[in-house]
Amino acid sequence: MQPSNFRYFFAGILSFAIWGFFSIPLRNLKAFPSEEILYYRIFTSVIFIWLAIFIFRKKQLRTDLVYFKSLKLKGKRNILLQLVVSTLLLMGNWYTYIYAVNNVSLQSAAFAYMVCPLITAFGGFIILKEELSGLKLISLGIALLSILLLATGSLVEVSWSVIIASLYAFYLIIQRKMQYLDKLNVLAVQIGLAVLLMLPLYLARHAGFPQSLWFWENITVIAVFFTIIPLFMSLYALIGIPSSTLGIIIYVNPIIAFAVAIFYFGEQVNAHRLFAYTLLLASVLVFNWVIIKDILTFKIKKT
Repeated sequence: MQPSNFRYFFAGILSFAIWGFFSIPLRNLKAFPSEEILYYRIFTSVIFIWLAIFIFRKKQLRTDLVYFKSLKLKGKRNILLQLVVSTLLLMGNWYTYIYAVNNVSLQSAAFAYMVCPLITAFGGFIILKEELSGLKLISLGIALLSILLLATGSLVEVSWSVIIASLYAFYLIIQRKMQYLDKLNVLAVQIGLAVLLMLPLYLARHAGFPQSLWFWENITVIAVFFTIIPLFMSLYALIGIPSSTLGIIIYVNPIIAFAVAIFYFGEQVNAHRLFAYTLLLASVLVFNWVIIKDILTFKIKKT
């Protein structure tokens, strides 16, 4: 890997590391319905992201508008279709994750991001024709073994995990195909579309505007630090690394989420699950061994 690609790899790692702590503000809002958390997460996010674009990134917005206008009708339709489908996948992922954290279990939400890398890597191989080396196939085998060990628990938890994982995996694959648009602009449009799609449901089922300052503090943290920033970094990472690699980096998320569940929320873990998580860590190291070796070699040369 070229030194210039290190920033993409780092952005991917950091985005999923941040998401590993997402359960903390979500659990703070456990008393509120999952759909209400989703509504205000989307509504708050759209305000912050468009403010950021209009203040700091007008040039990138104009560039994308010029590019879109220059496309033929077929190209415009493809982009619009990708935006709509990716928005639906993202909304579905957000809702199912929120519901799983507050109504199923933290471990089911963490488990989702163990399944997601397999789906993303396989999808990148099938749909985007991304190559998988023998070493990466071995790492996927190790990850699959870990997942099978964890799946011997609750079928309900595994089912929720697979749904959450599939939605985000295919979201990443679609994003990989949208290489010619600014990633923050893409995210802003997706969140804007999500507002338009969610607004009729919100108005139909609106039961009152939340008055709790605690609610709005946590929603703001969720919108800025657990939505806009990590999503932008994960989309930025896709510029320089394959979706299959980003899919394996996702394992940083459940490893941290697992630690948060144990050390912050006091959830119990047995030796069976601990062994499975250790296998996951081994899978991450094997899959990214070439990248890790390059990073270590580069640092040694720098010193």
